[in-house]
Amino acid sequence: MTRYYVNLNLRAADRDPALVLRHLEGGVPPELGLDPVLMDAKTPAWHRELARRLADAGLPCTLHLPFFDLQPGSADARIRTATRDRLLAALETAAIYAPHRMVGHSAYNRFLYIRSFSDWAARAADTWAAVLAAWPDHPPLCLENTHEADPATVTGAVEALRERLAEGQRERVGICFDIGHWHSFAGGSVRGDLADWVAAFAPYLLHMHLHDNDGAFDEHLGPGQGSIPFDALFELLAKGGLRPTVTFEPHSSAAYAQALAFARSRPDFFAG
Repeated sequence: MTRYYVNLNLRAADRDPALVLRHLEGGVPPELGLDPVLMDAKTPAWHRELARRLADAGLPCTLHLPFFDLQPGSADARIRTATRDRLLAALETAAIYAPHRMVGHSAYNRFLYIRSFSDWAARAADTWAAVLAAWPDHPPLCLENTHEADPATVTGAVEALRERLAEGQRERVGICFDIGHWHSFAGGSVRGDLADWVAAFAPYLLHMHLHDNDGAFDEHLGPGQGSIPFDALFELLAKGGLRPTVTFEPHSSAAYAQALAFARSRPDFFAG
């Protein structure tokens, strides 16, 4: 399997076709970012054409499912219905690309559900299970930490979803550890608790999002352009025998180049 991908937001790529060419000409497998605005603007034929171009270039992909305003564990049944319907439509589009991984946001809001986590997790699991049932042979779904301050809320969401699935399907749901979100949103830059997060995620870790920041905000720099302790991360992964696939998430040309240089600097992890 391809060891790493680099993000390609499809709405941005539609505005600037050079972003697609950067992947095609550089032979860089993309993680396709699918958002609701793009979904409503484009037909299946548009996606089939892009999928053809990627296949012709021999580029596999992963796919980031939409997340704007989606709340799979909402206490409001109408919000859950809207979330389910958007994700069902997203899976139809995802199938066109045959991605190796799908990434979705866990989307736990501690300010709303801190006293009712188990109820939230049960509702979220029901939503995701209904969505995944529409694609029985779906690629692994990786739930990503975003604003969660405690890894247990993400692992709890994965465990609740696995309980809803048939035994043969459970291992196809896991975690995407976004280290940039840990460092900024979860206060990892201050707490220095990277080892705790890696240990908590280890049984479920399928994928990672790697980008850098200074801890104050989610800047999406290239690895090494901020203050995230990447050496410590890779030491923890090696110690735990963990080798998840990776998506780099740069938001500038300089960060993109830095991400590729970072991958080249660690052939033991990213090659083969």
